[in-house]
Amino acid sequence: MGYGSEGSEPIRYSEYLRVPELLDQQHCLTVPEAHDELQFIIVHQVYELWFKLVRHELDAILAALKVGGSSEIYTATRLSRRVQEIFKVLVKQIHVLESMRPSDFMAFRKKLNPASGFQSVQFREVEAMLGLKDATLAAFTREDPRHPALLKRLEAESIDEVAYELLRQRGFDVVTPSAERSEADEERSLLALKVLYDKPDNDPALYELLEGLVELDEQLILWRRHHVMMVERQIGDKPGTGKGTTGNLDGIRYLRTTLNRRAFPDLWAVRTVLSD
Repeated sequence: MGYGSEGSEPIRYSEYLRVPELLDQQHCLTVPEAHDELQFIIVHQVYELWFKLVRHELDAILAALKVGGSSEIYTATRLSRRVQEIFKVLVKQIHVLESMRPSDFMAFRKKLNPASGFQSVQFREVEAMLGLKDATLAAFTREDPRHPALLKRLEAESIDEVAYELLRQRGFDVVTPSAERSEADEERSLLALKVLYDKPDNDPALYELLEGLVELDEQLILWRRHHVMMVERQIGDKPGTGKGTTGNLDGIRYLRTTLNRRAFPDLWAVRTVLSD
């Protein structure tokens, strides 16, 4: 039992966390109930809770980088580490799903149609906040109540854009990665980042911020890779459950194409040009 503000009634653990309501949100569709359907639902609901927290932390990182002072850079770096740890947990959750035998998944898979992980608005928001904006994927969430929020994310500044603005304010001649950026702009950006990465002790706070962002990017990539392997273990080369709603963007073939996506490509590429 705990207490709220001074003079308020005691609040119980289950009341504060809304445990009864939380435990009432898992409804299996198979009759009789397939044993593994419950764990499938819970794992994915927990994913959505973690995505909510990731959005919360990324919003705070964005706000801190827009201010760009020393304490704000520290805050952004610290919170990026928190998001890294969340994605490590997300990878571990995939192994819970891998405890299913393929036949166990097939016992309730048809009930999922046409639902698909492609329709996770929160995950698309996370991608957009990091700079991985894709209007085509966003279109598959039109019927979700959060779709307008995703559209706002696609139009809003992303962390990569704000981080590059901070670098320019610090005197680094960089151009934010985009489809429109020229090769000359890319080369100039890498040379500017090379100055920082060759001598990180000259601006350790900025260096640690960028390394925090690339580590966050790495954890997202690792989550994608584990997810692809889990899906392949369960359904092989079958189309995903969203077939018909996601067209050619469904199934293991599409998932494999996401493995090389980078939210901060220059922070990976700069290592190639560092001085020996």
